[in-house]
Amino acid sequence: MTRPRATPAARTEKTQNNQGAEGFEDADRSTRGAQDFEDADRSAQGAQDLKDTDRSTQDPGDARTPTRTRLSTQDTAPTPSLADLRRHLASHLDPAARTWLDHALDEAAAHPGIHGPISVWELRLAEAGRRCGATHADAARVLILDAARAGIDALTRVYFQGTADERRAVLHALPHLVSGPEALPLVEDALRTNDTRLLSAAVGPYAARHLTAHAWRHAVLKCLFTGVPVDHVADLSRRATGDGELARMLGDYAAERTAAGRTVPEDLHRVLDLTESVTPAPVTDHPHGKES
Repeated sequence: MTRPRATPAARTEKTQNNQGAEGFEDADRSTRGAQDFEDADRSAQGAQDLKDTDRSTQDPGDARTPTRTRLSTQDTAPTPSLADLRRHLASHLDPAARTWLDHALDEAAAHPGIHGPISVWELRLAEAGRRCGATHADAARVLILDAARAGIDALTRVYFQGTADERRAVLHALPHLVSGPEALPLVEDALRTNDTRLLSAAVGPYAARHLTAHAWRHAVLKCLFTGVPVDHVADLSRRATGDGELARMLGDYAAERTAAGRTVPEDLHRVLDLTESVTPAPVTDHPHGKES
C-alpha cells in the first residue's frame, strides 16, 4: 500500500482493469463498492424507502407533453452513520471476519494517527478486502479509518499511496472524518478519473457540502458521461433545483449526443427536471405584491 505513485489521476486509469482479485466485475463496478452503505442506510431508515418515482407530476396547465416518465426529485444517496455500518457488518460478516475486524478496530484505536513509514492500521486497510470480502471491504475500511482517528494528513497519505479500493474508502470516510473543505483535493483527483467506483464515492455527501457550484455541475456531467447513476450523487435535488447554468450544460450535452446519433441518458432528463423545479413565489391579489 505504501508504494508511491507519481500521478494519482493517471494511476487510477491503470487500476480499472486489475480488480478481478477483489471481485469487482466490470459489469457492476459502480455499485458493488457502495453496497454496504446502501444496505446499512436502508436498514437505518426502516419504512422510508425510495419509491417516489413520480413526485414531480405535471400540472394540468403545463404545456409540455413529455413522452417519458418524470422521475423522483427527492434527495439521493444518503449516507449511513458509522454506527449503522458497524451494525450492518456485525450481522453480515462471518465469525472469522468479525473477529478480524474487531481486532483491527482495537489496534487502530490503540495506535491512532501516523507512525513511521506505515501504521499498523494502514496494514489492516490493505487486508480488509481479503479478510472481509469485496462486498464489505469499503465499510470495514471506513470504520478502521475512524477508529484510527485519521486526520487530513493520514487520509491524504492513504489516498495517494493506496490502491483504488483504499482510495474509495477514504472518499467514503470524508463526511465522517473531515468537517471542512481541506479534503477537496482528494475529491477533485477522483473526479478527474474515469474509474466509476471512485466517481461514485467522490460525489457523496462531502462533495455535496463543499464543492463549488462550478465543480459540482461538472461532477454531475462526469457521472452522466461515464454512466454513474445520479442516485449516487448526494443531495442532488437541493443543489440542482432551479440551477439554470446546470440546465444549460445539460442541454448542450444532450444536443451533442443527439447530433452524434447517440441516445440521451434518462438520468440527464431526471436532473434536467430538477433544474426546472423552483418554489413559486407567494401570490397576492395586489398588483404590487402587497395585500390591500
